Parts: sequence; C-alpha cells; structure tokens
Amino acid sequence: MRLSISKSKNATSLYVKKDVVVNGKRTTKIVEKLGTVAELEKKLGGEDPVEWAKKYIAQMNLLEKEGKETDVIAKYSPSRLLKKDVQFSFNGGYLFLQKIYHDLGIHNICSEIKKKYKFNFNLDSILSRLIYGRILFPGSKLSTYELSSELIEPPDFQLQHIYRALEIIAKESDFIQSSLYQNSLKGSKRNTGILYYDCTNYFFEIEQSEGLKQYGFGKDHKPNPIVQMGLFMDGDGIPLAFSISKGNTNEQLTLKPLEKKILSDFNVSRFVVCTDAGLASNANRKFNDKNDRAFITTQSIKKLKNYLKDWALDPKGWHLSGDDGLYDIMELDEKNDIEKIFYKERWIKEDGLEQRLVVTYSIKYRNYHRKIRSSQIERAMKLINTNPKAKLKKANQNDYKRFIEKKHYTSDGKQAKKEIYSIDTDLISKEETYDGFYGVCTNLEDDVDIIVKVNRKRWEIEESFRIMKSEFKARPVHLSRDDRIEAHFMTCFMALLIYRILEKKLEEKFTCSTIINSLRKMNFKLEEGEGYIPIYTRTDFTDALHEVFGFRTDYEIVTLKQMKKIFKLTKNR
Repeated sequence: MRLSISKSKNATSLYVKKDVVVNGKRTTKIVEKLGTVAELEKKLGGEDPVEWAKKYIAQMNLLEKEGKETDVIAKYSPSRLLKKDVQFSFNGGYLFLQKIYHDLGIHNICSEIKKKYKFNFNLDSILSRLIYGRILFPGSKLSTYELSSELIEPPDFQLQHIYRALEIIAKESDFIQSSLYQNSLKGSKRNTGILYYDCTNYFFEIEQSEGLKQYGFGKDHKPNPIVQMGLFMDGDGIPLAFSISKGNTNEQLTLKPLEKKILSDFNVSRFVVCTDAGLASNANRKFNDKNDRAFITTQSIKKLKNYLKDWALDPKGWHLSGDDGLYDIMELDEKNDIEKIFYKERWIKEDGLEQRLVVTYSIKYRNYHRKIRSSQIERAMKLINTNPKAKLKKANQNDYKRFIEKKHYTSDGKQAKKEIYSIDTDLISKEETYDGFYGVCTNLEDDVDIIVKVNRKRWEIEESFRIMKSEFKARPVHLSRDDRIEAHFMTCFMALLIYRILEKKLEEKFTCSTIINSLRKMNFKLEEGEGYIPIYTRTDFTDALHEVFGFRTDYEIVTLKQMKKIFKLTKNR
C-alpha cells in the first residue's frame, strides 16, 4: 500500500492506495481516504499530515505482512449495473476434497501416466475436476466441464480433452488402483485384515445391448442394459479396489478375478473376505479356504438342508457369550433379554468343503422383522381395497405384493365371477418361522462375537453403493464406449474413496447428506482485488471441517493472499 496525494482547486486530499490484479490486469484501488490536508492539520495538532500518513501506511503494510490485514472497505452503487459476463460467485467446498486428492498423490499418479503417453492436455486438472464434480455437482461430462468454472480455481482444459482423458484413465485403471492403495498407506494404516465384497449394477438409457452393456438382472428393476460393478472395501469402510463386468455376468463369478488382482497388485495376502449369500458360491468359499485367506458369508436359513434347518430352528440348545448355560429361546424374557444375541454353531462338511455354520437369534431382530412385515401387510391390504388387478405384478421376495393372494374360486369351490384378492396368511405364517434368526458360514475358529461383529459391518459397502447411485448419481450412464464407461466408474470409485476418507477424518460425526450438501453450499463472492467473502452458513460441520484440515475459509473475507496460501496447503506445496 502507498500514499496517493490528489490536488484540486479547493483542497489537497490524501488516500491509501494499493496495486491489485482484476481479470488478469494490474490496476490500483483506493483502500482508504485519510482526508484533506486541512482536516488532518486540525486533528493532528500541528504534525505534518503527509509524514503522519506515511507512518500510518507503513504500519498497515507491517500488519499485512504479519497476516493481520486491516478491514476491507467496499463500495456498491444502487445505480451501477453489474459487469456483463463477469462471474462473482464460486464454490470453495472442493478445497477440502483437493487436500485429500493431493494427500493420496493422485497428481503424481497423473504425472507417471503422462510419461507413458504423448498428450498435451492436463490430466491432473481433468481427473481432479471429474472427481470433485462427481461429489459436488454430479452429472454428464458436459455439465461437469461447464460447472467446473464455478470452482475458485478455473479448469485448465477443454471439453474434448475430457473424452481423450477417459480413454487413458481406462487403460491405466489397474495402475491407478494399485498406486492409490500404496499411497494411502503413507497417510494411515489400512485395515486389510478384513475385506468386504459386494456387487451391484448400473443401467443405461438405451435399448440396444453391446459390449459391457448387456441385459441382466437389474437391481433397479429397469428394462435396460446394465453393467456390473464389483467393489472391495477394507475393514474400516474405505474402498480398496473395483472391477467392471458385463451386465449378463453371474455376479458370483466377479469376485475371484478382482481378488486375484488384489493378491498380485496390492501385495496383500492375509485377509478374510466377507460377502452376502448371493456371492457365496461354493467355488468362492473354496478359493478363500487356502493359504492365509478365510471367508465369512451370510447363509440363508431357508436354503439349508432340512436336517440343518431343523437344528437351526430348534428352540433348545442356545448359547450366550460369556455364559456356560444352555437356553431355550421360547422361554426368554421379552424385556430383559431383548438386547442379547444367542447362538448355535456346528461344523459341516459338504462338497469337499469344511465350514462352520453359526446361527444367531435375537428378540430385537425378531421384532424388526415383524415391524417390517406388518407395514408391508398394511400396504397390501390398502392395495386390495383399491384396484389390485391394475397394479398387481409378479412380486419378489421383499415386495409387499407377495402377501396378496389371487383366487378364482369361492370358498365352496364354485368359480368366482371376478378374481378374489386376499391376504396370504399361510405365507405370513411361513415367514414368521424365521423371524429373529440369522445364519453365517465361515472357516474361522474365532469367537462367535467376533464373527458376528465382522459380518455386521457389511452395511458399509451397501451404503457405498447407495452413495454412488444417489448422491453421486453414477446412474444412468450416458456413455457408449466401453473404455469411457470403465473410466466413468474409475472416477466414481475415486470420488467414493475421497469421500470415505473425509468421513473418517470427521470421525463419522456427520451424515452423508450433511457432508455433501454442506460442501456444495460453501460458496464465496469475489470482491475484486480484495478476496473472497463466504456466503455460506457457518455451522458445527464447517467448524469441524476447518479444525480437521488446519485452515479456515470462514473469515468475513478471505484475502487473495490468504486464499493463495490455502491453495498451496491443499496441494501440499
């Protein structure tokens, strides 16, 4: 800042000015009007106004150098129009994602990839914006490109570069995943002793199947071609690796190839694979019954052989952890025993595989089953009272419509004039038989409490798929080429990885909705030549965010100098 003296016919005025850069051009801006020489002479009691002003400005410069900037004074006119085509609002929530991005060394991964190929576009800029965009403003690649300009740091690429970059990202998928894992170890230890695996699918807004896009069992129940995504997650809920396969592939066949990649590329050989029953084929269990690997998988009580089913449902012979006694679950106290988990276990050997069958029973879990079914029966009754014929279709095992029974004959055996709909009480009775029971198969000999605890955390991988499908809008996919589809899911995987790390940094104190919506709303107004004014609401979440990351964006104004420091900090420079 410097002194500016302006002379006119009537007075000589003193101003504090400083050099600023606006739209890439250097200009000057008045910081403060000190007053006229005559006014200052009266106030200063004989001290020379110019010498006083120089000392005053020197003190301001010293404070600025120490990071104690003076207040910013901005002037606005109700008669002056905004500048045309000039953007003043920017998102800064991405800065926290950017810190994790660079902690994972993704910028270095991009540099390594660039050495292998001859391209001129900025892969780091493109990949980072695709990841930030997937979290902050999910959409097509075109919309991601357009909305990237809303970040404080503008994009350094053109639209066509995104599609060229996708081809490279797909080719280097294995390298990126293994590098991400190795880089993540530098920040903290990964819990790879337990690995969770699940598989889901994503639909396309097309009718023609080709390449990866094939007709299969869509979990969204949409009549569209799909692709399948298999995902491994470590014991702390952090994504580890993923793979993409054709939509008509049996999902049980997707586990082994990805697991082999982890064994070879990640140098991880000792782990327990935890899956749901749909992925627990006998072949997959045998594959993980070797060397230092093991498995824990859910087991449907209904699908057990009759002699095992009878044993599992027998009310007698149940154990309680830490207690040597045997219990009859028919004699449990509804209040005192509601939080307790009782269990049975036995070893079975079938089809060349020896495994341990653990069955648990809980009054609380039984009540949960009954509550869900009661709600479904209520919905079924409402449909019966309206027009079931128009809405009743084939129902799956979890659909409330399964309780609606259609009859063509009256109770006396005569053919009915119209179809008769009623609640299927026999089906309700059959389902009630299994209320409160839960089965797990494993080759481990650990305590039942440990087995149950490990299996319970499978919800985190199911939640990861939900986040990708809902918050990140990973579906429907609007790409046609297989390599671009694979790259799309690579960016979704990396976005999920960064989000999960952010969630862990915040010690899981905030919901997914709070985290993502708050980051999306962390907008700033540019005060030209001065800095960025936060126009978001300061909350417990933003306080925790700033505390964890070691920088703040919630001052009344973040000066340009402060923002440059934040840029460097988030990029580990």
